[in-house]
Amino acid sequence: MTKNDLAEKVAERNGLSATQARQVLESAIEVISSELAAGGEVALAGFGKFGVSHRAARQGRNPSTGAPISISASKAAKFSAASALKKRLNP
Repeated sequence: MTKNDLAEKVAERNGLSATQARQVLESAIEVISSELAAGGEVALAGFGKFGVSHRAARQGRNPSTGAPISISASKAAKFSAASALKKRLNP
């Protein structure tokens, strides 16, 4: 399912136009992204929690040459599913 597909489903279920649903979806994504960029987390009851994972700097190897390389520290978005969502996926 793409973002447009999701917006269309939201529009159908809530009596909105597809454009309005896309704007709401874009706003929600922007708010979540901004919160994660600020180092926070977003918890949606019954769905899950979005957070930030911190990856430390480490040494790696180039798979083609075997030469050691430095992999810098980074941050990544993570998602933890709520138990209600897990139960729905595994009845």
